[in-house]
Amino acid sequence: MASFTLDSIRTAAEAKYGSTDIELGEETIRLLNPLRLPKASRTALSDLQDRMGVDDADQEELLSEAIRLVAEHPKAAERLLTTVSGDLAVLAEIFDRYGRGAQVGEASASRD
Repeated sequence: MASFTLDSIRTAAEAKYGSTDIELGEETIRLLNPLRLPKASRTALSDLQDRMGVDDADQEELLSEAIRLVAEHPKAAERLLTTVSGDLAVLAEIFDRYGRGAQVGEASASRD
């Protein structure tokens, strides 16, 4: 029978489902993997992503709200958003990198 410590499981979970970190000067802003968020935040993030696909959606507003949802701390999210200063291209790139990092732990399709 295999045996594991909770610490080793936590270490593996962090490696597989870790945050997306953005260096902001001397500070690191951590965007948490969706699996590390509370259920209400995961649901809200999913709803935001659905709303992003609507033709007349305010992408800047939705991306900013998504960053607020996934940031480790509200103040850190606001510092990042203040620094980005509404630059939609930068917000989109942040969210894209976040999305790619969040997919690392997902199962891949079978090749059979």
